Amino acid sequence: MKLASLKQGRDGRLALVSRDLGRAVLAKAAETLQAALDDWAAVAPQLTAEAEALEQGRAAGSFTFDESACAAPLPRAYQWADGSAYVNHVKLVRQARGAELPESFWEDPLMYQGGSDSFLGPHDAIEVADEAWGIDLEAEIAVVTDDVPMGVTRQQAVDHIKLLMLVNDVSLRNLIPGELAKGFGFFQAKPSTAFSPLALTPDELGAAWNEGRVELPLLSRINGKVLGRPQAGEDMTFDFPTLVAHAAKSRPLAAGSVIGSGTVSNRDPEGGPGTPVDEGGRGYSCLAEVRMVEKIRNGEIKTPFLAFGDSVRIEMLDAEGRSLFGAIDQEVRRYAGP
Repeated sequence: MKLASLKQGRDGRLALVSRDLGRAVLAKAAETLQAALDDWAAVAPQLTAEAEALEQGRAAGSFTFDESACAAPLPRAYQWADGSAYVNHVKLVRQARGAELPESFWEDPLMYQGGSDSFLGPHDAIEVADEAWGIDLEAEIAVVTDDVPMGVTRQQAVDHIKLLMLVNDVSLRNLIPGELAKGFGFFQAKPSTAFSPLALTPDELGAAWNEGRVELPLLSRINGKVLGRPQAGEDMTFDFPTLVAHAAKSRPLAAGSVIGSGTVSNRDPEGGPGTPVDEGGRGYSCLAEVRMVEKIRNGEIKTPFLAFGDSVRIEMLDAEGRSLFGAIDQEVRRYAGP
């Protein structure tokens, strides 16, 4: 089933959405997505029945679905932990700031704990005070869990993945080096994260949900031009169950925990860092990779980071070209202050 949270109060109003994204109906089994996740075993069958009624045209009170009316599926969450499952991306961004890639990164996932109290809706603006901070998109996939016990194995973690979403994990690249130099991780360099209009149960992806990976391209555009369409199932060193188990190694995860894949990134067929779309490649999911590839290939960086007025669009299409999660479609704006 496909779930959305319409903008209402702090936690939204849970709705079910038809597979063609044309119609929606307010959920009866739970007011909010967090409430549904808190008692998922009991609530999910009721939501599934409501989704089937909508699909069959039997849902009373259904209405035209409007992505712009959506908050993030979880407007705020108890946990947002973002991994770096695509080690090609990690290698490139570390290379950009002159840092070596430890061999352990191929064996042990990298993960940071982000702010989860102010997620952005899919069409909310990216508000930043200063362009000089180096505004960048990061197109990703995330899973949402139910309650995960501490110390679960990878195999046990599979059953705790209940939903999937798309992500724009906005980064302020020029703030990152100074923060990491302090030896304590990101904070100011990671503003509010945006999520797709819809959260999907894994069965909605059919065969594309394969052993904890999503075997489909993730499409990113800047100002209408395709930036990248890397295959999300390829070059994913750590699958989602592995990331969930990693996050739960020393603590339980509360229902509604969001675990991100990190920026989706592919190498080229020869093992290089990837090729631009206009050269026949799959392109990139962030501008940091574009800039690093320019430096590797030409010795200089030409592509700027995002500017005020730029637009970013992130979505995933099925084999027939239909949008699965709806689109993250945002404009970059100057923050006017409190």
